[in-house]
Amino acid sequence: MSQGLPPVAPSVTAELVGALTPRLRKRLDAGVSKLAGRPVVRDGDTVRIAVDDTTDLELHAPGGTVTSADAVRCGCLLAPDCLHRAAAASAAPVAVPEATGEEGTAEEPGATAAAESAPAGDAAVGSGPARAPGDGTAAVGPAGPEAATPGQLAAAQDLRHASAAVLEAGADGAGAVLQAELLRAAHTARLAGLPRAAAAAVSVVTAVRAARSADPAYRLADLVAALHEVLTVAHLVPHATGAELAALRGTVRQPYTPDGSLRLYGVFSEPVLTATGYAGAVTWTADAQGRLYSVSDVAPGGAGRAMGAADRTVRIGDTALTHRALARAGLAVSGATVSPTGRLGAGAAVRAVRASGAAWSEPPLAGLWAVPVADQVGRALDGGHDLLFLDVTLVGTVREAVGEALLAECGGLTLRLAAAHDHPALPDRDNLRLLAAARGSRLRIVARLTPAAHPRALLLAAGHPTDPDTRVDLGLDRLLHADLPTGPPPAAGAPGPAPEEAPLHLLHRRIQQAASGGRRVLAFSGGDTADRRRLRRHGLATAADLVDALHSAAADRARDPFGRLLPADRDRFARRWLAAARYAEEVDRALCAAAWGAGRRSPVSAARTH
Repeated sequence: MSQGLPPVAPSVTAELVGALTPRLRKRLDAGVSKLAGRPVVRDGDTVRIAVDDTTDLELHAPGGTVTSADAVRCGCLLAPDCLHRAAAASAAPVAVPEATGEEGTAEEPGATAAAESAPAGDAAVGSGPARAPGDGTAAVGPAGPEAATPGQLAAAQDLRHASAAVLEAGADGAGAVLQAELLRAAHTARLAGLPRAAAAAVSVVTAVRAARSADPAYRLADLVAALHEVLTVAHLVPHATGAELAALRGTVRQPYTPDGSLRLYGVFSEPVLTATGYAGAVTWTADAQGRLYSVSDVAPGGAGRAMGAADRTVRIGDTALTHRALARAGLAVSGATVSPTGRLGAGAAVRAVRASGAAWSEPPLAGLWAVPVADQVGRALDGGHDLLFLDVTLVGTVREAVGEALLAECGGLTLRLAAAHDHPALPDRDNLRLLAAARGSRLRIVARLTPAAHPRALLLAAGHPTDPDTRVDLGLDRLLHADLPTGPPPAAGAPGPAPEEAPLHLLHRRIQQAASGGRRVLAFSGGDTADRRRLRRHGLATAADLVDALHSAAADRARDPFGRLLPADRDRFARRWLAAARYAEEVDRALCAAAWGAGRRSPVSAARTH
C-alpha cells in the first residue's frame, strides 16, 4: 500500500476493477506492485503518480478522499480502460464513509458499526430513539419482530460469498481482484443498512493489504477478528429478528442523550492507532460515582497524529485543556450529552470549564481500585467496559511469542502485562522494558483485559515508580532510567510455576493458518492426528472435532465424470472455520473468567454455524 495515496471509496475500487478485462485482471497484482514503487506528488487535492517517464496518473481527492471513478485519470493510450487506474485504487488506503456523532461532531468512521473491533473510546453499537428502518433499530409490528429486508438478505449473501473467497485464498492469495469483490460487497451492505458488516469487510481488506505489503503494523489476530466478524454477521442476519437483528445491523450514527451537569475527574489518556488508518487520543474521566466517560480525538493519520493528539485541546465547550492535561485535571460540564458507551458529545449547547482533579489514591478515583478484581473481569466479559484498575507488585518478565511481557502479582494471581501498542514511534514497549527493571515495586495501574487462558492485560497507565502521586500514561509519556528506584529492589516473591494450560493454541493455530495461507494449507492433514489426541486428552473433544472438520472441509474436492477436480466448496470451508473461531473465542472467555476467578454465570451462546 502506498502511503502517499489518498483514501479511495470502496465503490470506486470495485467499479474500476470490475471494468477490467479478464486478461488485465490477471495482471492487476503486478500492476499494484509496480505502482507502489513509483514517485507520488501531491498538489492540493490532486495526487500524481509517475507511471513512467511520459505518463502520469492523477487522483483527485476533494476533501481528502477519492469518491468517484472519474476522479482517477490516466494519461496512457489505453485510458480509461487501462490497468493503471484500477491498480492505483487497489494500492490506496480504503476510505470509510464519514459518520457523524451528536450535533455534527466527527467520529471515527465505522466505529459504531464495528463495535467489537473499535479501539478504546470509539463508539459501540447501541440503542437509541426510534430511527428509520435500516439504521440499526428493529421495530416490532403487528406481524411480530422485524426481519431482514430482501436487500439486506442479498447483501449478507454477497458478503458471505466474498469473505469466503478471501478466506479460501488466505491473505497470501487474496489479490486485488478478491479484495475488490469484498469491497463491492461492503459497499452494497452499507447501502442496504448493514454498516457493522460493511465496516468489518473493509477491515478485512485493510488487514489483507497490510499482510501482502509486509506492513510492520500488521497483526494476524486483526485479520482473524475481522474475518470472524464479517462471517458471523453475514451468517446470522438471515435468521435474526428484533433486537438481535438490530445489533447485527449496527449503527452509523451514535445516539447521544442529555445527561445534565457532570463533575468529572481525569483518569488517564491513551493513544489510538488503528489498522484502518485512524489515529488520535482518548482521555478517560470518571464522575463521583465511578462511572467512566471518554473524550476522543480520532481522525485519519498515523503514529505521529496519535502522539500529537494528546496535546490538542479537547473539543468540549470552551475549555483550553489538552487531552494530556485533562488526564490529570478535572472538568465541569453543563448540558452534557453522552452516548451509550460513555463518550461525551460536543454539541453547541455543551459548556465545560476546567476544574480540579484528583489523585488515584483520593476519592472519588480511589473507588475504581476498590472494586474486586474478579468483579471487574466479570463486568468486562459480560459486555461492560474492559478497563481494569489494579494494584500490583512487579515480579519479573516472561518471554512470549510476540515479545516479553511484564509479570506482576495481583491479589494472589500472577498477571502478564503486555504493551498496548507495538509501533516503534509509541513508547509503550520501551516503558514496559524499563518497568521490568523495577522488580519489587508496588504500582497502581490501569490495564485493558485480554481474554486468555491465564490472567493477561494490556498496560495503559501506571503510577510513577518513585512517586506514587504521579501517574504515567504509558502510550504517551516516556519513562527514563532516572525514574526508576535506586538501590536493591525490595523483596518480592517469585511467581510460582504456571499450571498446565489447556492446549487451545492448537485450534487457534489452524484458524490463523487458514486466514493467512488459505484453504490449501489445511488441505493435507499432516500431523494433526497428534494434535487431536492431545486436545481430547485435555477434555477438549469439541475442539478436536472442529480441527478434524476444518481439515476435512479443506481437503474435500470432488471430481467430475472425467476425473477433473471440481472447485472446492468454499462456503462449507468458511462455515467450518467460523465454527472453530467462534468456539475458540468462547473457550478463551471461559478460561479467562476461570483464571481471574470471575465465574461468569452465563457465557454468550455460540453462533449458529450449522
